[in-house]
Amino acid sequence: MSPKLKATIKYFVILNKKSDNKNLTNKKLQKLLYYSQAWSLVLRDKQLFKEDFQAWVHGPAIPEVYKEYKNFGSSVIDVDIAEDDTDLKKLTLDDKKLLDEIWKIYGKYDVSYLELLTHSERPWQKARNGCMPYDASMVIIEKSEMKEYYEQKKKKK
Repeated sequence: MSPKLKATIKYFVILNKKSDNKNLTNKKLQKLLYYSQAWSLVLRDKQLFKEDFQAWVHGPAIPEVYKEYKNFGSSVIDVDIAEDDTDLKKLTLDDKKLLDEIWKIYGKYDVSYLELLTHSERPWQKARNGCMPYDASMVIIEKSEMKEYYEQKKKKK
């Protein structure tokens, strides 16, 4: 797992602990990471972290992240992270501003809504093309596809 991805995850865990609705599960974390990457590509013209997302049954996922937190099952990721954790130093002020916005926009939703949202969007659908609803898939959701799709969404707003 890249240092930037690890830092991003820890930042979301901290934001979750500070929030009123502490509901950050592994599945929800995957969606927040996905939208963080997508909007970083659009708004900053650069990736937030190097890892790719696969088009899994329940939405975009990074296998490494899933494996790291699978012991929590569908429960909230409950790990203690200090505000001065050295991994967090990998995030720039600009990164944190982006992640704060992602949390503000997407963090309030439950995981079922976020799953439906990703399923309704072209990048996941395109990568899943030809798969039955419950077929496993390791097809990569291309970053170029993410950037193009969310740029179009931004223009419509």
